[in-house]
This record gives sequence, C-alpha cells and structure tokens, in this order.
Amino acid sequence: MKKINIKRVILLFFLIAGFVFLLFLVWLFIGKAPTAYNIIWGVSFSQKQAQLLGLPWKKVYLAILDDLGVGAIKIIAYWDLIEPEEDNYLFDDLDFQIKEAQKRKVKTILVIGKKVPRWPECHIPSWAEGMSTVQQEREVLDMIQKVVLRYRNVETIKAWQIENEPFFRFGNCPRIDENVLKKEIQLVKSLDQWQRPIIITDSGSNRFWFKTAQLGDIVGISLYRKAWFKEFHSYVAYPFPPVFYWKKAQIVRKLFGKEVICTELQAEPWGPVLLDELPLEEQKKTMNLEQFKENIDFATKTGLREFYLWGAEWWYWLKENENQEDIWNVARDLFKNKP
Repeated sequence: MKKINIKRVILLFFLIAGFVFLLFLVWLFIGKAPTAYNIIWGVSFSQKQAQLLGLPWKKVYLAILDDLGVGAIKIIAYWDLIEPEEDNYLFDDLDFQIKEAQKRKVKTILVIGKKVPRWPECHIPSWAEGMSTVQQEREVLDMIQKVVLRYRNVETIKAWQIENEPFFRFGNCPRIDENVLKKEIQLVKSLDQWQRPIIITDSGSNRFWFKTAQLGDIVGISLYRKAWFKEFHSYVAYPFPPVFYWKKAQIVRKLFGKEVICTELQAEPWGPVLLDELPLEEQKKTMNLEQFKENIDFATKTGLREFYLWGAEWWYWLKENENQEDIWNVARDLFKNKP
C-alpha cells in the first residue's frame, strides 16, 4: 500500500482553496447589478460637523430639511453633548432636530452609542474618560436607555443605529466589545415597544459584513470612492466596481436574510486633515461637482435601494462661504425626485 504524503496533501488542499478563493474574488468584480427602482436618498446630519465648519448648525439643519427637501435623514445623539456632566442631561439640541424632522414627516435614523459618526469617532464626555471599562460601559447603557425612552414614541424614527462601524478599527476610540454591543442591542429592543429595526454598520470596502449581519436587523455600509490614505501618503481611488457591493449584499441576504443599505455615501472631501484645516483646492482632489455626480451615478449602479449622503454641512459651507452652489443645487434636484 502506497504511503500518503501528508505534506503534499496539505499543500494540494491550500492550492485548491487558494484557487477557489481567487475565483471568488474575480466573481465579485465581474458582471452588473440589477437596476434599483424608487431609491431612497437621504443625508446624514452632524451638529458637530456644522460647528466645526463655523456654521450656525440650526440654520444648516433647517436648510437641509426645507431647501434640499430631504425625505430621510440620519441624526446623531452625541453622548458628550447630551450628558456633558454626569447625570445632567441636556436634550434641547437633539429635541430640536427630532421635532423639526417630525414636523415635516422626515423619516429618521437615530444613531446612539459612544462610537458615533465624525472624528474622533468616540464622543465620550470628559467626566467618563477616566473610568474603568466596565464602569464606562454601564454609563453608556444608561445613556442609551435615556435616549430611547425619550424618543421611542416619535413616529418618524424608523430605525435605531447602535454604534458606528463597531468592528472597524478607526478613529481615537477604544475597541467596542461584541458582548457589550449585544447588551446595547438587547436593551434597545426591550425598550422599543414598536420593535423598530436595529442597524449595525460596517466598512463597505474591506469587510464581508458577516458579524454585522449576525447582530443587526439591517446592515449599513459606507461607500467611498476617493480618499487620503496615510499609509501611502497620497490620495487613492477605490478600485471596486458597483457590482462588488451588490454581490456582497446578496451573500448577506442569502446567508442571514438581512437587507444592506448605504448609511454613509461619500459626498464630501477626505483629506489628510479635518475639513476646517483643509484648503479648498486640496478639498477638490477628492470631492468636486464632477466627483459628486459620479458618486451618485455609481451608487445607483450598486443595486442598493437606500443611501444617506455624507457631507451636507460641507455643501452648505461651499454655498455660503465660497459662493459655490453647484453641489447644493444638484443635491436639491436629487431629493426632489425622492419616492
């Protein structure tokens, strides 16, 4: 009887596995996604981003609702803004955003947690920064409970987003423990009598969203086309075609039965520094009118049906501070055609 060479068997196994994986990667890049109809176009709004750009944030917010006429919006409960002192909650600013959207029947995603959109990602109040991990996690759960109890009867809130890309290491932010995230999800579900869906978000380009799909009712992804990469000290255009996102979304749908939406579609510059420090000419290297239109066109070809554009505060800054209204006007036309 011929003796089996174990090393050769192992090598053959890895060669076959590598070939199959290579075919899978090729499959992700070829083909065309089906046309999506009645796409929902919304925006993300950040009070902090408007303030960073030196803008009156309430005026910006109302212009987004009334002049742009958005029908869907994602707004953020910043922990350090709503609880600047321990057990002293200041909901006035968030109340304003929720109520103004409610008046206009704008469908709202409310983002809650300690890691939420905009740099530095974790928005922890100063009084909680020195706490132990366990104690801080307890405080986060308490804050989430206060927010959900306050807004759970608002009919225009259509979903809760818990944390922002919790499994993607980005920003000045400690790791979000998966067990803690599960506790946050359980808490929100127990408090929301309407059982609105929970959105868990992930990086759109470099992950397969499996863990995200296991925990969330809806998977939210980011979609960027051109950005500054500090690793290369240069701007890089993402190489992924529209069908790449569609096929990954279909894998999630078939394996987990979950919908994938784009909760962060690039519509502002991404440079080596924050926007308030980035010269206008440098901003245009990653976002300008042509790139804005291209990103919208790209999004429509992914087959996804819901997108939240990232950068409305910057469009307003361009319009008011630089007398450049082109992007604002194109965005207005986009939202006018909302379903």
